[in-house]
Amino acid sequence: MTNSPLVVHPDVAAALDAGRPVVALESTIVAHGLPRPENLRVARAVEATVRERGAVPATIAVLGGAVRVGLSDGELEEIAARDDVVKVSLRDLGTVVARGLPGATTVAATSHAAARVGIRVFATGGLGGVHREARDSWDESADLATLSQESIIVVCSGVKSILDVPATLERLETLNVPVLGFGTDRFPGFYLSDSGAPVEWRVDSAEEVARILHARDALGTSGSVVVAHPIPPNEQMDPDLHDRVLDEGLHLGRQKGVHGKAVTPFLLDHFHRATGGRSLEVNTSIILNNSALAADIAVEVARIDAA
Repeated sequence: MTNSPLVVHPDVAAALDAGRPVVALESTIVAHGLPRPENLRVARAVEATVRERGAVPATIAVLGGAVRVGLSDGELEEIAARDDVVKVSLRDLGTVVARGLPGATTVAATSHAAARVGIRVFATGGLGGVHREARDSWDESADLATLSQESIIVVCSGVKSILDVPATLERLETLNVPVLGFGTDRFPGFYLSDSGAPVEWRVDSAEEVARILHARDALGTSGSVVVAHPIPPNEQMDPDLHDRVLDEGLHLGRQKGVHGKAVTPFLLDHFHRATGGRSLEVNTSIILNNSALAADIAVEVARIDAA
């Protein structure tokens, strides 16, 4: 076991010290969001995409009693292959580290670890949010509260379609987390380009996002910035298929008593099986597209920092 509970990979540390662009990546999509062996292939492709766009990838996970910011290829393979990897939100980090368990970090845990070491940009697939029927269950992702506290740009394709999108946007507004639609006036719906909800602010370049971050820094504005990046319409899931499979999955989940943080992996697995793998193709496109945009933004942030 390492002596430090937070270990930064040498490549990531060198980039941060030199002011070069770094993009944080979550590991939950690797351990729980995609089936094997596609999960490892996609994880490697995401890291390669970030490098190709001029930034350093920092996939974050818990291994060997430490939160690791940046993984070796062997560590990435371990997270993808093990059956005992725990899904780790921010509240779980201390417990999982202290017990020496392997863990895959959610948006909340990844954002916290990235911000702790000075990473300014994070790419993910979809955020957590307010769950349907939250008026009865009070089920709301820790992602939202964490984003109100950590100063980082989060590039995503909206929130998972299993969630209550309007309620999630209301919570983000209450928590003072701005949502920027990248190239769109509509909030994306993860598998779908348009969730049906609008966004208040539109941006059309990575440079504009970087300048917004720097303006917030200068004003002392805390919290994250959500960049909502929709999957192109020609790559999205067929909306009718999406709605049918979602309704089936929600019904099946209620029958089986699935709740809390088990809901997302359950429904993602249902989507994969019920759509004949189409959801996997869309999910892969989402994370690759978001990683490319996040790298472009990180490059612009580093450029403005150095000016």
